[in-house]
Amino acid sequence: MMRSLLAAIAAAFAFGIAVFPAQARDAEVYTGTFSSLAVGGYDAVAYFKDNRPSEGKAQFSTEYNGATWRFASQDNLNAFKANPTAYAPQYGGYCSWAVAQGYTASGDPQVWKIVGGKLYLNYDRDVQAKWEKDIPGFIVKGDKNWPTVLGK
Repeated sequence: MMRSLLAAIAAAFAFGIAVFPAQARDAEVYTGTFSSLAVGGYDAVAYFKDNRPSEGKAQFSTEYNGATWRFASQDNLNAFKANPTAYAPQYGGYCSWAVAQGYTASGDPQVWKIVGGKLYLNYDRDVQAKWEKDIPGFIVKGDKNWPTVLGK
């Protein structure tokens, strides 16, 4: 009886290892757990044009890097489609400070900064305050860590 129980446990364990990977890779663009919206549905172009976050609208949407991007206007959608890398947040919209530390955390579309013509998001205002103490240094670290942190 004990031998068959151990065999059953071993078989179940072996099946579990074969079916479930030890670690899943994070998506290249942060969308949250139950969403496919990049930047939480906010318009990535508006940060640059209006110097503020603006909620996007479903009728002005496009797919890019496995996520749905929404925009406040057709003009902003067109600008993004013409050059998505100019507007998409760095590190896929994950928290810039976390990426610099070697891991990923959600980026909050309300906690942002444009540096050197690039959009960076952070987890919250407290984390952003840490990031702002050495923005150039954290960008160097984040650039070095990205995208290898997606698998951590």
